[in-house]
Amino acid sequence: MTKLTADIQANCDLFLTETKDTQVVWGLCNEEGDWLSVASSEFEDSEVMPFWSNEADATLHCTEEWAEFTATMIPLDVFVEDWMITLAEDGVLVGMNWNDQLDGAEKEPSDVAKLYL
Repeated sequence: MTKLTADIQANCDLFLTETKDTQVVWGLCNEEGDWLSVASSEFEDSEVMPFWSNEADATLHCTEEWAEFTATMIPLDVFVEDWMITLAEDGVLVGMNWNDQLDGAEKEPSDVAKLYL
């Protein structure tokens, strides 16, 4: 059962706590190796790549239009040191622990990286 709620800040806090404990982050990737990114609901002309702090919450989103994707693990050090740089260069925001209504934070990659310092 998911721990995610309608409280976006609590979901962000959970993201940080769980990823620091497990040292992994979960994203959605398809068989071609393409990672899911979607249009931002907060910022015009921006894309967001959503991530979750555990496999179960990521897997919950692999339905309907995202059915071709599977929850895929990313080591935390690679996420922070490599992914945040690449996403920042590409102008892609980071979605953190979106709930089942797809409500969640959309943050700049540099801001996410700073949370792990």
